[in-house]
Parts: sequence; C-alpha cells; structure tokens
Amino acid sequence: MALFNRHDLADEDAVAVIGLGRFGSAVAHSLTRLGHEVLAMDERPEVVQRWSDTLDHVVQADATDSTVLKQLGLGEFDHVVVAIGTDIEASVLTVLACEEAGVNEIWAKAITAKHGQILHRVGAHHVVYPEAAMGERVAHLVTGKMMDFIEFDDGFAIVKTKAPAEAVGRKLGDSQLRTKYSVTVVGIKAPGEDFTYATPDSVVHEGDTLIVSGKTKKVEAFASHT
Repeated sequence: MALFNRHDLADEDAVAVIGLGRFGSAVAHSLTRLGHEVLAMDERPEVVQRWSDTLDHVVQADATDSTVLKQLGLGEFDHVVVAIGTDIEASVLTVLACEEAGVNEIWAKAITAKHGQILHRVGAHHVVYPEAAMGERVAHLVTGKMMDFIEFDDGFAIVKTKAPAEAVGRKLGDSQLRTKYSVTVVGIKAPGEDFTYATPDSVVHEGDTLIVSGKTKKVEAFASHT
C-alpha cells in the first residue's frame, strides 16, 4: 500500500474513488475535470501505474480491509464512490469496510437489483446502476424521437426533443402543451442559437428544440408526438 494521508489533499470536499475500471476511472477523471481533488484507489498495480500519470493521487490498496481504509483516512472523506461492479463480493466487502471506517456518504455501483439491495443493507447510501441507466437512455434515443433523455429516481424525467407541429408558430401559452400533455417546456433552442428559458409568451418556430420536464411516461408520450 502506498503511503498516503487524507491531509495530503487540500480540498475539504475531496472524493475517494475505489475501483479504476471503466466506470470508476470515468468518475475520477470527471471529478478532477470539475476541479475536485480525488483519491483514486485500486488493488491492481498495473491499473494504479496506468492512472498515476493522469490522476494526482492514486494508491494501491485492498479496499475490502477497513483497517487499510482507516490508515488512508477514508473516514474523513465526506464522499466515497465504490466503483467495483463485476466482483460482487469485493464490492460488498468494500462498502462494508467504508461503513466501518466511518465514511459519511457512500456511493456504490451495482450490476443487478439484488446486488444493489445488498449494498444498501451493508451501508451504501446511494446505489447507481450505470449499465441499466445507459440501456434505458439508448432505448429512448434510438428511435430518434428524443435527442437526449435523463430520468431521475422518482419517475421524473427531462428530455430534449423537437417541437411538435401543433406548437409551431404559436406562443407556448396558446398551444396549451402543459394542459394537454401534463409536461413543462423549460427551454427553447432555435437552430444555431443558445437555449433560452421558456415563458408563456415564447413563440415556437419550426426546427426549434425543446427541453421538456415531467413524469417519465408523460414526457415519453409528448416526445412520441414530435
């Protein structure tokens, strides 16, 4: 295990990412790009070597051992991401070790619903299903009805889609899209222009792109009419 102490990181809101596979490395890289300090951890020396030139703080360690995590000061991190997926035993033991080390908020990757349930039971505060989420997103985009799709845990979604013909040439307040479809148009983008916030007086033109929010089934129904 490489020598490391939590106080080596100046950022009080630093994040630890455990597991540097495709998902974990993407999370670590994105956090770094957003300006956060990241402690990245993996037990495989070749993976640690690969990322040592890209990430500022990379250590080789057995994250299933709570004693090791305590030595690394993980209990002082507010956020830890357990990005181990395919090795379910290691994933579960790592979440348990993080909980025993005193981590305030544990995010964990799961590959199945049962895996996610176990992670919750051993201490994960948030469980994510990246493969399932991407599959759902692609399913919505592949038909071309939606240009982008984001769904939240409570059955709420935001989509980017083309304006329906019934709204073209009219003010949003006059087209009554919210009343008819139970969705809210929050933004409008003309070709080549930036998005602007939508108001009842906003006029929709042919070729405009809309940002629409609402219950998932409602926004799906709305997009099917575009």
